[in-house]
Amino acid sequence: MDRRVFVVGSMTLLLVPLGVAAQPAERVWRIGYLSEGGAEAPLMAAFRQGLRDLGYVEGRNVVIEERYAEQRSAKLPELAAELVRLKVDVAVVRGSPAVVAVQKAHDTLPIVMTVHADPVGTGLVSSLARPGGRVTGLTDGHADLAPKRLDLLKEAVASVSRVAAFYNPSTPHAARQLKHLQANAPALRLTVLPVEVKGPGDIDGAFGSARRERADAVFIIPDPSWSLGQERRLADLALKYRLPAIGTLKGNAEAGFLMAYGTDFARLFHRAATYVDKILKGAKPGDLPIEHPTKFDLVINLRTARTLGLSIPPSLLLRADYSIE
Repeated sequence: MDRRVFVVGSMTLLLVPLGVAAQPAERVWRIGYLSEGGAEAPLMAAFRQGLRDLGYVEGRNVVIEERYAEQRSAKLPELAAELVRLKVDVAVVRGSPAVVAVQKAHDTLPIVMTVHADPVGTGLVSSLARPGGRVTGLTDGHADLAPKRLDLLKEAVASVSRVAAFYNPSTPHAARQLKHLQANAPALRLTVLPVEVKGPGDIDGAFGSARRERADAVFIIPDPSWSLGQERRLADLALKYRLPAIGTLKGNAEAGFLMAYGTDFARLFHRAATYVDKILKGAKPGDLPIEHPTKFDLVINLRTARTLGLSIPPSLLLRADYSIE
């Protein structure tokens, strides 16, 4: 051995600060995101901002793997399995079918719901306060808001008497909302007409059915299998058939619906990051209460109202959080 080389090497090691030599590499967490719909850049931007607010930086200590079924629910099991193969540490999901797909793909992977209409009613969790199991996150509250939304529609357009409710009968929360609507309709002197929509290809036919049933308004019960990404198309068809339409999201009204009433999904996606953070730090999903929203936005599109020849009552306009001129 060349003694000189050994001495130089030893001196070099001594010159390295002990704290630097012992410092472990920062762990890179891997988050999987699965949605039955298509790409949702604004919502994912809110989720990413939530992570940044908590100290996560993509490429440094976190990687996000996004997978979208593009309204083809049959693809969800394959996409969920792909996220499992990537060894994600937590799955963030949108929609009940996405939750079920991840549950079947892996026995222990924690699941955070960004939004869900009715996690208790659909049997995903035992309660909001103590969900148990490995699913937690946020509910959008939309299942419980269905009667309120119907009441707002009637208040906005007093002449409405027959409302076509577009829904997917295969989705438990949608069927539950329809029952709520039908139960509350008589008190408002309304008739609710169920119109099945199982995929984007059914939308045109749904409006044709609404016309044949002499509907004078449309109530959209949203579902990732057909309504995500179809807001403009739904709004255009509602205007074509001269039917005031009410949805759940501000984006519905911005697309041309007469009204929307519900939760701001961007807020929920931002909040979902806190659940991910707690789970990555060791919390059990079943011990994290599912949050129910307390703030809901009423949005009225006055341009659509003018196009339909409607005059929105001033009392309702005063209560609107946003109006689109």
